[in-house]
Amino acid sequence: MPSDLSAWRARIAEACGRIYALAQQTPIALVEDDQRLGSTRALLKLEHLQRTGSFKLRGATNKVLSLSPEEAANGVITSSTGNHAVGVATAARDHGIDAEVLVSWQVAPTKLRLIEACGARIHHSGDSPVEAELAARAAAAASGKTYISPYNDPHVIAGQGTIGIELVQQVGSIDAIYIAVGGGGLIGGIGAYMKSVSPQTEIVGCWPENSRVMYECLQAGEVIDFPEHVTLSESTAGGVEPESITFELCQKVIDRSVLVSEPEIMDAMRWAHRRGWKVEGAAGVAIAAFFKEASRQYGRSAVIISCGGNPSPEVLSQL
Repeated sequence: MPSDLSAWRARIAEACGRIYALAQQTPIALVEDDQRLGSTRALLKLEHLQRTGSFKLRGATNKVLSLSPEEAANGVITSSTGNHAVGVATAARDHGIDAEVLVSWQVAPTKLRLIEACGARIHHSGDSPVEAELAARAAAAASGKTYISPYNDPHVIAGQGTIGIELVQQVGSIDAIYIAVGGGGLIGGIGAYMKSVSPQTEIVGCWPENSRVMYECLQAGEVIDFPEHVTLSESTAGGVEPESITFELCQKVIDRSVLVSEPEIMDAMRWAHRRGWKVEGAAGVAIAAFFKEASRQYGRSAVIISCGGNPSPEVLSQL
């Protein structure tokens, strides 16, 4: 695992040489016509327009394309609440690699159908995402397949970090970036790249109050279990795997944290939908966090990562 930010920067640059075989550079949109903006230059990174509808395709593609011929022939196993599994299944199918997905019983049926449509076989294991992750690791070890973690893997993190390279190219100088946090792969990758090229850029971690495991781990100074409640941010729900490499990375790159309520997430999703952007709850978390403290960014340039656009029917019905 890279031990410093310069090493992460090199890994992320290497990932850029792989991922665009399948993933794409996503556009930036200027946020306008909202009185809360004041003098802020706010931009939305439209990662919900990524192929498969989520940034997860980046890390999945980077990992799949890093496999040796022998590893590729043996196949891959992953665990996911949805978007990561879709990314892995898509990248594996595109390169003729067998893929299995272990999911907890929390995953919505619509996500399961989407995963199956991408060509992966699904197995249920455990009542929580962490239990499914641990079961998938064990299954991979027993079968000789490669396990692809949703976040606890340097190739996955580096793939997500390619968003940072695009932001520098598309935006230039950035004062703050708002990023929803689940297992920490997205904020770890973007944060590692930005801190290596623009140390003054503030990396803001955004969590739903109902599901903030990594936040509580950072407060405690170690990976801990923390109770969760149902949240609109389905994609960030779940615990943190013991000894996850993202924990130390989040300690290094996150400058501040913002917690948002479920009504604030819903308002943010409705705000996006009125503008023609179909976003999921995790994207709503970052948008809500930015607007919650928009005055803090007056006169500055802020980017919000709209990380995904695959809301479940249950969430859509509430919109």
